[in-house]
Amino acid sequence: MSDLERKYLLHQLLPLARDVGVNQELRGWSWFQPPLKPYHEGVRLPMYAVASKYCPIGRDVYLHNVEGVPPKPSINVALGKMFHGVVSDCLLSFLQQRRFSFEEWWRKIRWDEIPEKPENVYEPSRIVWDFVSKLCEARIAEVSSRQPYASSYDVISSALPFLVEHKISGELLGLSGILSLDCYDYLHAIMFDLKVNDEPKDWHRLAPVGYSIVFESVYEVPVDICCIVYLNIRNGRISINKNLFFASEELRQWWIEERDKKLEIVAEGKDPGLPNRSQCREDCMYFEACYG
Repeated sequence: MSDLERKYLLHQLLPLARDVGVNQELRGWSWFQPPLKPYHEGVRLPMYAVASKYCPIGRDVYLHNVEGVPPKPSINVALGKMFHGVVSDCLLSFLQQRRFSFEEWWRKIRWDEIPEKPENVYEPSRIVWDFVSKLCEARIAEVSSRQPYASSYDVISSALPFLVEHKISGELLGLSGILSLDCYDYLHAIMFDLKVNDEPKDWHRLAPVGYSIVFESVYEVPVDICCIVYLNIRNGRISINKNLFFASEELRQWWIEERDKKLEIVAEGKDPGLPNRSQCREDCMYFEACYG
């Protein structure tokens, strides 16, 4: 986090969260009562199905979960899978103090799970690996210089206070029992979500807010701050933008509405029909299923 982002967090977002607060009914630990209690208890959805609005009316959820139509991934989906793996595995190599090189990591990739040719994703993946490695090394060096008598464990715990790809159950809220958080900063209680090759959109906030509610439902600790990290590579150079925000009541209510709508589509097998054609992107994984 940059100095400016830290100032924004300390002097604006956290005071806002303390002053405004969140109604207890919208905290995850109230999962057993409305509005958080899922109406359709027999259905479980992954977080991306609830929080994604690539299809504005949720027909992708119907096609996948009711009709069983398989998605057709695009290059952006492949890059998203690769970059999530690069970032999480690189961070874990520091956290677990089991450093390995990018080439070692590359040799272990299961290519049957990546919908793209290796030669098309090698260079951008290497660039991201090097970038994350340098950030971690710099952060560890900074903390170590301030705490010269701290153990390696203490230094890393302070420099990189992250739960990465933490496995958590969303079953109390009508979600899958095998959710995976991109990253949670347990010292500052910030829920991070990584977006790859994507332009910021308001609905991107739904996923980290949803994960915050799930985290509250399982561990009963409040999570008020979320951060979306936009990772792009343009002309061989990395671009990072962060969107820090308060997981407000309005955003929590929006997430609940999306969850209830998607659960209803699946539980009742309701085809929402075709969206307005102008709202559809041709790289949508279900474009052919709708218009082919």
